[in-house]
Amino acid sequence: MPTLNWIGKEAVINHHKEVPFRLLDCNLTRSVGEPNGNLLIEGDNLEALKALLPYYAGQVKCIYIDPPYNTGNENWVYNDSVNSTQIRAWLGKVVGGEGEDLSRHDKWLCMMYPRLRLLRELLREDGVIFISIGDDEVHNLRHIMDEIFGSNNLVADIVWQARKSVSSDTLISLSHHHTIFYARNKRLVDERKQEFRFPLDREKFSNPDNDPRGPWTADPFDAPEIRENLSYPIRNPNTGQIYYPPPGRHWRLTQDQYEALLADNRIVFGRAGRSKPQLKRFLREVEERGQAPTTWWDDASTTTEGTRLLQRIMGGKVFDNPKPVELIRRIVELSTGKDDIVLDSFAGSGTTGHAVLQLNKEDGGDRRFILVELEPPIARTVAAERLRRVIQGYTWTDQRGNEHHEEGLGSGFRYCTLGATIFHPDGAIHDAVTWEDLARHIWFTETRNPWPGLPSPSEGEGPGVRVATCLGSFNGVAYYLYFNGIGGNVFGPAQLAELPLDETPKVVYADTVAVEPAELDEHKVTFKQIPYDVKVY
Repeated sequence: MPTLNWIGKEAVINHHKEVPFRLLDCNLTRSVGEPNGNLLIEGDNLEALKALLPYYAGQVKCIYIDPPYNTGNENWVYNDSVNSTQIRAWLGKVVGGEGEDLSRHDKWLCMMYPRLRLLRELLREDGVIFISIGDDEVHNLRHIMDEIFGSNNLVADIVWQARKSVSSDTLISLSHHHTIFYARNKRLVDERKQEFRFPLDREKFSNPDNDPRGPWTADPFDAPEIRENLSYPIRNPNTGQIYYPPPGRHWRLTQDQYEALLADNRIVFGRAGRSKPQLKRFLREVEERGQAPTTWWDDASTTTEGTRLLQRIMGGKVFDNPKPVELIRRIVELSTGKDDIVLDSFAGSGTTGHAVLQLNKEDGGDRRFILVELEPPIARTVAAERLRRVIQGYTWTDQRGNEHHEEGLGSGFRYCTLGATIFHPDGAIHDAVTWEDLARHIWFTETRNPWPGLPSPSEGEGPGVRVATCLGSFNGVAYYLYFNGIGGNVFGPAQLAELPLDETPKVVYADTVAVEPAELDEHKVTFKQIPYDVKVY
């Protein structure tokens, strides 16, 4: 498969592995309502995505991101420390507006590549990702998405009509944005394609001939490709004209099946009865199946409407060109069930969270959102404030001075910031790391799955008492952790005696070991020393 190369690629292609794991600190003052699993994280999305892995790897059903379009006329900050002097010299700076400065594409690719690698790890096996992008980078994005997700997992390039008005001060007025749609595993998405449906447009169905079976619409009777056994002549009974399939196509059904449908009044020949054959499709037969979406979305609102709504919520302009709720809501509605997780790591004004809350309110769902926003002023005063207002309700005034109140959508979210790294630069575990933090990290790095948490206390144990130090079992291996955060955790004979005397292989993490290697082998125990044997990825 062809791959894209650019300046700095070698330094970032595996950079997601070098990003340190961080803790997430919850700010209760900025949090709102009952969180219900919703998160708004302030900080660099590369570090935030890494921090989310031990909690959500393989758990997210839908990712929507709206990264910088890199038009050359916008400012975006790459806030990362890549271990390359060549890249550090220009990454992290504001990209200039020089239209001919091709290095801005290199910078954009270096910013996007490691983030996309981590986003893929967070997706469920049947998960999907939608990325809004403009013409400046859509070709580069397709190349790196093919490399990271696989070209066979491209679902569609959806073209969204982002603007209805026409600009007269340009050669061609830009009306559209791209929304690139990939699956982690397209085969699984194809198997569930019936879920990717819109409600049928009932206005397209009518009953001009008073058919007792109810409203219907006329579909073409021909289909792609040539099949000789399905290329028979059809005579229009009203005009006598003979029809064959159009060039490169065939009739849908055999001649016997056609004759049966004709006798059953399922074949029509246009409104006036003087055209080629068409097949009646009755509303009652297809209503439950819904309608497949197309790649042209001209009815998902516009950036103008997105701006107008945000100004209404916030009482003035606070953000440039926010996406409309309708666009992201459509994506979420098509691709998620009622209890799925939706992630947006370029959260901006918080439209994705708003869309999830609105959809949950209307269909009774319990979808959860995870939003990440780099810039503290935007995260705190725009995204968090917008979500607070739509959750609790808000009042706005129209141009005539009339006051309107919008009912709150309910729910809530937790506001988080990036905390300490799991490890100090010298390799020692950070003082802020708790037993649960380290347990979650060890479990993820050993199994590549989020830690399910401790089992319920066994009979006779008080509430909150840990079941020994066993983290759980995965693929036939049991994992144990002896850690109190202050050192001196010895795995000795007394601890060995507490382990089950069975044939299950066991991995034990502790500061030191005081059991002979032969005895460890006898009990199928593999000892790993903290912090030296704790994996960093």
